[in-house]
Amino acid sequence: MDVNEHVKLVPIANVGRIMKQILPPTAKISKEAKETIQECASEFISFVTGEASDKCHKENRRTVNGDDICWALSSLGFDNYAEAMLRYLYKLREFERQRANQTKGSNDEDTDHEAASESENQEIITTPPAR
Repeated sequence: MDVNEHVKLVPIANVGRIMKQILPPTAKISKEAKETIQECASEFISFVTGEASDKCHKENRRTVNGDDICWALSSLGFDNYAEAMLRYLYKLREFERQRANQTKGSNDEDTDHEAASESENQEIITTPPAR
């Protein structure tokens, strides 16, 4: 294995931790097993990310986002993963919106009356990610 190839791999400690979560507490995991899963997981991530990156390049975009990863999973035939990721992505975005609103609310206590009258005049539209 090339020295630079280690830079592209998922950290082995993370791989071992994830593997231990699913196995019985008394199970042992060999170094070879961890390295094999590390290489497979890293290759899978590169494969999916590469597909998403190609899509972004064709669309003249430089940033790969969560929707691009979900699209890549689906286009590569990993529909079950794509659906699960879309659900997670939607929940994450919803959580971030709520957190931003809470932070905004605590910072804007003095201007609550102004904000309330403005928000009554504005319509906020949120849609789930396109499938």
